[in-house]
Amino acid sequence: MTKKRILSGMRPTGPLHIGHLVGALANWIDLQDEFECYYMVADWHALMSEYANPVDIPKNSTDNVTDWLACGIDPEKSTIFVQSDVPEHTELHVILSCITPIPWLERVPTYKEQMQEVKDKDLTNYAFLGYPCLQAADILIYKAGVVPVGEDQVAHLELTREITRRFNSMYGEVFPEPKPRLTKTARLLGLDRRKMSKSYGNAIEIGESPEETRKKIMTMFTDPQRQRRSDPGRPEICNVHDYFKVFAPDRADAVAEGCRNAEIGCVDCKKEIAERLNQYLQPIRARRSDLAAHPDKIEDILSEGCKKARRIAAATLDEARQAMGIGRSRVTVD
Repeated sequence: MTKKRILSGMRPTGPLHIGHLVGALANWIDLQDEFECYYMVADWHALMSEYANPVDIPKNSTDNVTDWLACGIDPEKSTIFVQSDVPEHTELHVILSCITPIPWLERVPTYKEQMQEVKDKDLTNYAFLGYPCLQAADILIYKAGVVPVGEDQVAHLELTREITRRFNSMYGEVFPEPKPRLTKTARLLGLDRRKMSKSYGNAIEIGESPEETRKKIMTMFTDPQRQRRSDPGRPEICNVHDYFKVFAPDRADAVAEGCRNAEIGCVDCKKEIAERLNQYLQPIRARRSDLAAHPDKIEDILSEGCKKARRIAAATLDEARQAMGIGRSRVTVD
């Protein structure tokens, strides 16, 4: 039985942190045996917001792939590639932008949220408004039947489905409508209980040193009402306890009880979870160090991934152009 194809990606805007690990990478790893997986470094998407300072995007791309591999993404099971290495993405993006009404783009929740919240970058550019068209092209160029998303991303995928229906109604059934694969992922907040983000300075990076992790953990917000060691705590609102549930589930209940009864202090909790988190990350960091010492291996994986991705993408683009009557067959990708 042929596996269904799946497409997912990450923007290389900085080092990956443990939120990426438990929120996306762990799911990607599990999907590898069930689907034909295409995992993409979305560097064009990164450029849409980082255009004023793009110099770090190539390095971030390599570093992010190093993290993927260290965490368990297997190039023997998954096709790993950089978006900009596959030009068919941008050509299909142009095609889809021709049939996508501007009001469809303006109603995208993320677009409205980012325009309100991001103050340090000018996002009033054409590319940022049109990113859902490129996102649709990323998915459709591989005829991905399934896209892993969280509940908050379903609306984004629905726009891709609308674009798909419009193309197919105008030119014929070329693209399958991608279906969402709802994923339950552990959600980790940052050290200050805001969304974990490099820009907030509240993230624990996958590749940082154990000592850096310890120092950061000791700054974590806990229950604000617990002022003294003898005060009973509320683990259900404590960020440290959330980390226990993810990285030391065997200790989570006992730590919660000790917190409620003031039998364990916040400093003790932080020290313990720091050690458990470092234990969890130790094999990942060891693999990461080994991979970083062999950059040619990363380049070979991305090169092979690009070749495989382009074979699929070129055939799909040719089919779309033929359906529209705008081009000759050009499927000659080596």
